[in-house]
Amino acid sequence: MKAVVYEGKGKISLQERPMPRILDERDAIVKVTLTSICSSDLHIKHGAVPRAVPGTILGHEFVGEVVEVGNAVKKIKPKDRVSVNVETFCGECFFCKRGFVNNCTDAQGGWALGCRIDGGQAEYVRIPFADHGLTVIPEHVTEEQALFNGDILSTGYWAAKIGEIKPADTVAVIGAGPTGLCTMLCARLYTPARILAIDTDESRLKAAAEHGLADLVLQAGKEDAETVIRDLTDGRGADVVFEAAGGVDTFQTAWKIARPNAIVVVVAMYEEPQILPLPDMYGKNLVFKTGGVDGNYCQEIMDLVACGKLDASFLITHRCQLEEILEAYDLFEKKRDHVLKYAVKLLRHRAADKKVYK
Repeated sequence: MKAVVYEGKGKISLQERPMPRILDERDAIVKVTLTSICSSDLHIKHGAVPRAVPGTILGHEFVGEVVEVGNAVKKIKPKDRVSVNVETFCGECFFCKRGFVNNCTDAQGGWALGCRIDGGQAEYVRIPFADHGLTVIPEHVTEEQALFNGDILSTGYWAAKIGEIKPADTVAVIGAGPTGLCTMLCARLYTPARILAIDTDESRLKAAAEHGLADLVLQAGKEDAETVIRDLTDGRGADVVFEAAGGVDTFQTAWKIARPNAIVVVVAMYEEPQILPLPDMYGKNLVFKTGGVDGNYCQEIMDLVACGKLDASFLITHRCQLEEILEAYDLFEKKRDHVLKYAVKLLRHRAADKKVYK
């Protein structure tokens, strides 16, 4: 089968790899139908994820069809359409029992897919702990609507939940890329008074406004976000700040635009260490929340998608076939052509699929 392989720092390739097989009775084999490229894949490519294993098939954001399950799998059956959780978790260890599934202590737990074990930028993939890691897609939900449920939409949902947004709060989201846009989408569920999007990219800010995710957009470098937000809040600052950009100075912007006693959620994955200037922020009494995406809520997210409360398919700006994925990586990494997300088609086995992936 064809698969995208991380060969080592700075190098990925499209290769022929053997078909995966059941290794544990809790495994499932999924025929991948649609996958995507995530900024985390770029972090791996750049060598910024120390745990990433060279020789691993990339990809942790995908949907597909179950073709085989192990004897211990109870909730999933062959022919189910499924979205895949970015995290694999045993459900039995100290952290899993307390809901911290991204800290699962199993050798294949946490963020393993496409990082430490073979992922979903391939025609087929093995999913450990399938009952926890797969969510059945309802018949009326399209693959594109479900594509981001297990990763960036889960990230936005997790971020909004731990942000403790109150009705009528002022929420600021730094970064209007796919993760920031998903964070805004999920923040809307908590009825804030206003959501402000901050980014350097005018086209991404335009997307935030056009899709009703942001009430006000601020272009960094042209507008002083700290001044604008203070003017809007009688000098206080934002009630909740989400840092979803991971830029050179975006962490500093995050705590500066927050009001005293605010919550600052660090959603971004940084490639460089950040400085916490405690003397400068003394007296602001800020609460910082960080961590990996929590994969506990995939069914809840799917239910919200199914009833029309969440839909992240608008993020798909580009489509292609698997054979074109290396060119897609290049365009995605360089942020050309106003790209937000790719939908990469792997198999043409669904006659009813009328999307043109080219």
